[in-house]
Amino acid sequence: MSCLILIGMMGAGKTTVGKELARRRKLRFADCDQEIVARTGVSIPTIFEIEGEAGFRKRETQMMDELTQVPDIVIATGGGVVLAPANRELMHARGIVIYLNVPPQILFERTRHDRNRPLLQVENPRQRIEELHRQRDPLYREVAHIIVEGGRGNPATMVRLIEGAVHKHEANTCRP
Repeated sequence: MSCLILIGMMGAGKTTVGKELARRRKLRFADCDQEIVARTGVSIPTIFEIEGEAGFRKRETQMMDELTQVPDIVIATGGGVVLAPANRELMHARGIVIYLNVPPQILFERTRHDRNRPLLQVENPRQRIEELHRQRDPLYREVAHIIVEGGRGNPATMVRLIEGAVHKHEANTCRP
C-alpha cells in the first residue's frame, strides 16, 4: 500500500480522522498544513499575510510532492490542495485519495469560531463556506478514488467506513 490521502473542505475532519486511520493501520500520519508550519516556523495566516494565497499554494505543492513520496503514510491535506492541477495529478497517481464530503452547514458549525482559517475571516463565513464548497466539490470528486459521506458519525465510525472502502478499492484495483 502506498499512501492514503484525505481531501475535503476545512472542517471535514481530515486531521482527526487521519490520525485515527493511521493509528489503526499502524502507518505514519502527516498533516500537510502542520508540516508547512513546522518547516516555516510561522502560522498559516502569517504565510497568507506575507506571501498571499499564491505563496502558500506553492509551499503546499512542494509539501504534497514530498509527502506523497513517503511510503505507508496517511496524509491530511489542506482544503484548497485540489485547486492546483499539479496537486490533483500527483495525489491521484501516488496514493488512494479519499474525499470526506461534509455538508456546508456542518462545516460552518465546526469552523465558525476558528480564527486560524484565513479564508473564513470575512463578513459572512457561512456564505464563504458554501461558495468554496461549490467551487471545490467538483475538483474533490475528480481526484478522489473514494468518496465518504461525512459529518454525522464520530471519527471511529468514519475510519471504519474508510477502511471498508479502501479494502474494496484495493481488491478492485489489484486484480490480475
